[in-house]
Amino acid sequence: MNPHSITFQSFPWQQALAAAGILLAMGLLPVRAAEPAGSPNDGAEVLTRGPVHEAFAETITFKPTPGMLVPRAAPALIEELPPDQRPAGANISWIPGYWAWDSEGGSHIWVSGIWRNLPPGRQWMPGYWSEAGQDFQWVSGYWADAAAEEVEYLSEPPESMEAGPNIKAPSRDHSWMPGSWIWRESRYLWRPGYWDVARPDWVWVPSYYVQSPRGYICVDGYYDYSIDRRGMIFAPVRFSGNDYSRPDYYYRPSTVISLTSLVEHLFLRPRQRHYYFGDYYDPEYRQSGYYASYNYYSGGHGYDPIYAHNRWRHREDDRWERRNEENFRYYRDNQDERPPHTLAAFQQFNARTSKDRRVDAGFVTPLARLVASRDRTVELKAVNEDERQKRARHGREIRDFGEQRRKHDTAPHANLDPGKPRKGNKPAANESVRVKIPRSPVAAKVPEQPAPADTPPKRRAATELDDKPFKPGAKPRRDDKPPTADTPPGKKPRMDPEDPPKSDPKAEPVKPRPRESQHKVEPKREPQPEQKVEPKREPQPQQKAEPKHEPKPQQKAEPKHEPKPQQKAEPKGEPKPQSQPKTDPRRESKAKPKRESKGEPADKNKEKPQND
Repeated sequence: MNPHSITFQSFPWQQALAAAGILLAMGLLPVRAAEPAGSPNDGAEVLTRGPVHEAFAETITFKPTPGMLVPRAAPALIEELPPDQRPAGANISWIPGYWAWDSEGGSHIWVSGIWRNLPPGRQWMPGYWSEAGQDFQWVSGYWADAAAEEVEYLSEPPESMEAGPNIKAPSRDHSWMPGSWIWRESRYLWRPGYWDVARPDWVWVPSYYVQSPRGYICVDGYYDYSIDRRGMIFAPVRFSGNDYSRPDYYYRPSTVISLTSLVEHLFLRPRQRHYYFGDYYDPEYRQSGYYASYNYYSGGHGYDPIYAHNRWRHREDDRWERRNEENFRYYRDNQDERPPHTLAAFQQFNARTSKDRRVDAGFVTPLARLVASRDRTVELKAVNEDERQKRARHGREIRDFGEQRRKHDTAPHANLDPGKPRKGNKPAANESVRVKIPRSPVAAKVPEQPAPADTPPKRRAATELDDKPFKPGAKPRRDDKPPTADTPPGKKPRMDPEDPPKSDPKAEPVKPRPRESQHKVEPKREPQPEQKVEPKREPQPQQKAEPKHEPKPQQKAEPKHEPKPQQKAEPKGEPKPQSQPKTDPRRESKAKPKRESKGEPADKNKEKPQND
């Protein structure tokens, strides 16, 4: 008997495996892909808190600093397919996800891809992980100008001078546009902030800088869609195993995050360059660098376009900011009422009958349930199989483009000027390096006749702004504190006690000065012998006030100590009046000239002997 036949008869599963391998090689057996995220078969746990995709919302910091270092390298990007439903619109694009670092878990989590209504005139530059010695660092993605054919790497910009509005808003329809440093002809110039009329459907993203291994990249300001019109985001996931590393694996997100709930539980973490949503209310998160939206800008850390726009939307509600602060304190003090961290815990949370629960039941929703719901606020469109495959290829193109960007950012600079000191691979001071880049696969199309809803407001011309050059070594002066939650738009912010008083240029402290000038003019009318002595006390405004409080008997006693030579010099040039008989002619010669020249009482007879 053939031993191989005995083996197959003894182990039937080997026969089935061999047959499946033959069929697979012939292409007659389809490859079984992993189940969508959330299924227990693929080892993915859906999270109901975590980072927000960078392409959906960008964080803006006043001082660009390197990202946080992590000890582990990120896994290879997984194959991610778009969902079978998308928001309706001609400019909707699928942007795949990426790996982000979870500080609490000590591992990477997957930030799911998003459906994005592309901002007009912008193209997406994906972020990536970069080696930094023995650690790894995240380099943020950003929305660049769609017409740009090259990227300019700059030296480190100066400290931001943005301190909020220092003048009252022209109207309640105006919103504050923060200032920023702009690179012009080998130097930085300060473009101050200004008031401009805001739009309900458009969010202004001011200019800011992204740090890369090759230098700083300036992202010029632009208008983006409001949050409710940006598209659709999906929940992040954590993989417990390594199923995602299989060659036949793919992942398809299926849990939608409510945009309304996202804004209500939104945080910022500048070191990670991300927005975060969910439960980050515990005080320990504040120590780890998480900031609530309502105090991020008021603390001088950066600018939050989402919060600023929502504050403008509720400009007629004077208690809107106060309620945001009260909600934060409520969740901080009531741990059981905070949004759960996982989808499984959230389902148990929704089953509660607590009447004090403020978290919306639609915080997270399965996509299939959202499609069947009649109360959804977004119009959905089915994605057929051809479009799905096209979107999948598009996602791979974006991933390859991100790798190209990483190579451009890490390539060494040419030594343009050996005399200028460099910080590593970054440009020297007053130096910039331009590198040509290909066009991003994610770029907004320019329609021939754009719809009014897709036409952003006209940006204020740069020529209307005052550019102020920055002098190296000069410390930026901040006149005012940024607006706080208690300072609605249009009201003057609180003053900084360290700033110089602003009452100096006003007219109030100038009022006593005319009185001093009158004192200086009066001595000119006195005889010449007195002009040489009295001007020494003119700067002191109290010289004339003190003699008024002295008794007159002292005025007659003090002249007895005057030396005789000075008594004879004073009557020179002065006519001696003979009309008033006096027993002492020396006292008569000093008292009468003052009454005739000034018409003042003889109180100043005391000053003459003191000056002499």
